[in-house]
Amino acid sequence: MWTATAPANIALIKYMGKGEGNIPRNVSLSYTLDKFYTEVSLTLTSDCDKYVGPVEPGPEATERFINHLKYIKKICGCEDFFIISSGNYRLLADGNTASFPHSAGIASSASSFAALTMCAFKAMSDLKGMPLPSLEQQSSVSRVGSGSSCRSFFSPWCLWMGEKTEKIDIRIDKLLTDLVVVDTHPKEVSSSRAHELVSSSLLMNGREKRAEIRLERLLTALNGNQWESAYQICWEEFWDMNALFETSVPNFGYMQPETMRILTEIRKFWKQNGDGPIVTMDAGPNVHLLWRTDQKNLRDLLLLPYL
Repeated sequence: MWTATAPANIALIKYMGKGEGNIPRNVSLSYTLDKFYTEVSLTLTSDCDKYVGPVEPGPEATERFINHLKYIKKICGCEDFFIISSGNYRLLADGNTASFPHSAGIASSASSFAALTMCAFKAMSDLKGMPLPSLEQQSSVSRVGSGSSCRSFFSPWCLWMGEKTEKIDIRIDKLLTDLVVVDTHPKEVSSSRAHELVSSSLLMNGREKRAEIRLERLLTALNGNQWESAYQICWEEFWDMNALFETSVPNFGYMQPETMRILTEIRKFWKQNGDGPIVTMDAGPNVHLLWRTDQKNLRDLLLLPYL
């Protein structure tokens, strides 16, 4: 049996829209969420590739997972069959773990496809006597299965431009992260479908340039300890993403009333304290908070009374 784990990641500069091979239409920047990860195991079997859980992602997602394994097998010239086991976990403050849901906007697709890619290449390396590909090569292969999974190979910051994904050094290299969960049910519109639909939005005009400008501004802010500027840029960026959803044809959205309540409380907190977390969202209703390591007391002040 072979086992591998990979973390989730959250993009601060989002990629919106993609081409063949999941090549993004614009640059993106992500932070690795080490507390959220997927563990994948592969076991040899005699008849066919199959998925056995314990996560139950549904027929379409399961087929994507198995097809990605077949894609890697084809690259490596492997004719063996495998049983795939996969679970999503979050690390708790006491050191224990608990599961976290799939298809709910918590980047489980990124961590699961990255873990499957890592695990498959471990198995291929042993079975075929081939050297392990570099992280860059594994990332490129993983991207074909799930675009955002290519960012889960590099920590803590990852820059993704076209076919190239790489670790990027940023002055603020350690953040405290929180996820405020609004809804754990699977999304009605998958992230893959969302990338297709946003192409119909008139707001896609200029999207590539907006992302480039925000990336440059965000790197300047993070490297210059301009935290409030970083907060403002990331706020603009996730609203840009949601505006694309809402102006697609047909339109769709992930925001829920509780999402809006949380965002309103966080904005109020910033105004009252002159400081607070960077806020962002994935394609879902849940809210990600990123804090500097010196903000622990401020973090407790926000999370305990409000959320």
